[in-house]
Amino acid sequence: MSGAPRHARIPVLLYHAVMAEPPPWIAEFTVSPTEFARQLDAVVASGRSPLTVGALVGLLAAGDPLPPRPVVLTFDDGFADLAGPTAEALAARRLPATAYLTTGALVPGRPCLLPPAPMITLARVPELEAYGMEIGAHTATHPQLDTLAPGALSAELREPKAVLEDVLGHEIRHLAYPHGYNSPAVRRAVRAAGYASAVAVRHALSSETDEPYRIARLIVRRSHTAADVERWMRGEGARAAPYRDSLPTVGWRAYRRARALLRGPEFAG
Repeated sequence: MSGAPRHARIPVLLYHAVMAEPPPWIAEFTVSPTEFARQLDAVVASGRSPLTVGALVGLLAAGDPLPPRPVVLTFDDGFADLAGPTAEALAARRLPATAYLTTGALVPGRPCLLPPAPMITLARVPELEAYGMEIGAHTATHPQLDTLAPGALSAELREPKAVLEDVLGHEIRHLAYPHGYNSPAVRRAVRAAGYASAVAVRHALSSETDEPYRIARLIVRRSHTAADVERWMRGEGARAAPYRDSLPTVGWRAYRRARALLRGPEFAG
């Protein structure tokens, strides 16, 4: 709720790639390694308690008290830096994170709507857990989930879950919506597929009363600096979820659904 007290505001940061020379299509959502280090240092200096999404959701579902001023770091897609310098930068600061992987992009030759980019391989996914990361699913092909027919939607949710569970040997419980696109029907399907939570975007702070199947995140763009992160760590600079979708958001969803009927599934980005 937008009027939530400041102490209840939970920054959940959304990163994509961390690299100096990203492909043009993802450049807007990429930070340089130097800036990334500054932002992580700002998180540490804030004194917030870092959690994975699973830890946060588990505490809230059980009704247990949260640690002081929690913060959550998340990474979408599975870019190549994740299993190397990015994981090392997090581990050096003892910062856990949740990585949401688009499985179609991790296996050469598999169908995927993500444009070409350097990605980790499926074989390297266990390395992320060795660094202390939690693994979640980010669909198989990265479509706009709220435009899909029920069968296609179910496949996009269940396939990456099964693929990652086979590689890691344990259940995958958490999902990220590509580009944050979701709807009541999508959220019901996510629950039915066996996920315990799902993160959206919304570019908002989360809170103790946020919705577990569309947890708000703050999307980090290349224009953001450590000063922006410091502001978010103070619980400032964005509204707090939950709140209802705006009329423009509802209208944009209707338009995309109509377009998908003519063009078929489209990349969410």
